[in-house]
Amino acid sequence: MENPIQFVAWLRSVAPYIHAFRGKTFVVAFPGELVMAGALPVLAHDLSLLHALGIKVVIVHGSRPQVAEQLALRHVEGRFHNGLRITDVAALECAKEAAGELRLDIEAAFSQGLPNTPMAHAAIRIISGNFVVAKPLGVIEGIDFEWTGLTRKIAYETINPILNNGGLVLLSPLGFSPTGEVFNLTLEDVAVAAATALRADKLIFITETPMLTDAAGTEMRELSTHQASAVLSSECLPADSAFYLEHAMKACRNGVPRAHIVPFATDGSALLELFTHDGIGTMISNENVESLREATIEDVGGILQLIEPLEADGTLVKRGRELIEREISYFSVIEHDGVIFGCAALYPFPADKMAEMACLIVNPEVQGQGDGERLLSHMENRARAAGIKQLFVLTTRTAHWFLRRGFVAATVDDLPKNRQLMYNWQRKSLVFIKKL
Repeated sequence: MENPIQFVAWLRSVAPYIHAFRGKTFVVAFPGELVMAGALPVLAHDLSLLHALGIKVVIVHGSRPQVAEQLALRHVEGRFHNGLRITDVAALECAKEAAGELRLDIEAAFSQGLPNTPMAHAAIRIISGNFVVAKPLGVIEGIDFEWTGLTRKIAYETINPILNNGGLVLLSPLGFSPTGEVFNLTLEDVAVAAATALRADKLIFITETPMLTDAAGTEMRELSTHQASAVLSSECLPADSAFYLEHAMKACRNGVPRAHIVPFATDGSALLELFTHDGIGTMISNENVESLREATIEDVGGILQLIEPLEADGTLVKRGRELIEREISYFSVIEHDGVIFGCAALYPFPADKMAEMACLIVNPEVQGQGDGERLLSHMENRARAAGIKQLFVLTTRTAHWFLRRGFVAATVDDLPKNRQLMYNWQRKSLVFIKKL
């Protein structure tokens, strides 16, 4: 290992995500283009890792290029209307063949177990079946879509026990009617229906499309459903990207907390999207995924993970869990997608109309994005609301940061009398004060 220190730091940085995701249900959908690109084995490695971390995984595969390939071999031209395949008898037979072949390929990918590979000791069982009930799409704008259908129901009561017993579930873009008919479905429709019925925590589309960008070419990393609707209305996206975004938005409006659209062109794209702060795709949610708020007792663990490395290197005085729990009302946190990325504490001295801001921390992985300034502004507002006129900090290593934000150097004698009595002369912290 060339850089063990960097590896340990990285492993620690993903720990909050591991804690947050354990026991959650993810629906992961990918198109047939991913298989044709030869990326299936790598995706199987990544999804097996999610499974090993205690995440319940449901896989939905697409088959558009495989169906087109089967039709070409039969010298049959595919028919479409508004981007949807009109599934005649020939196309349905091709869809069945493609789904069967893909199912075997996917099962084979998850059956790997050679030593010294990512699948070693995995022993994953992937289960598929008639879990999708479908209905015909019918006649739209005078066009009969024949055997093209829509998902009517997902057999969640059968799927959930499989997930709870450690299995992975595979869904194909085919559905079955109560009369025994087979319908050709879209990958996106099945994925949204599955995520909704299973009350999944995430729906992840691993797509052949590039990163979503707006009309100006700016990457769109996070969108609320309201923003996503505006993007669709602007018609700035290619048809395939818009189709994914439309279904991701539908999933969120149906109760799925987060939906992701992640290009598969980057190796390990699913892991990068899930285990890094900014990801490499677009995340859609019903509300802002980041919140700056006052802390609660449930945040103690996240705060401890932030401060413990700084306590270890002497930047902060050691506090411990019990003290944090007693003082949790003094803290505020920045939470991003359920993970605590920043914190600060405000200790008031009402008689002097002063307050100490302490423990201002932003996760090193996301520093430089303005979260420190946002925390500072938030704590200043908290102080003003409490009638505080001056905010002070004690620091040994970040003097310049506070000087650039309006603090001025002061002495221990400028502190409230009660705080002077608690000053640690061995640390010799510098004192800075800002008038509010």
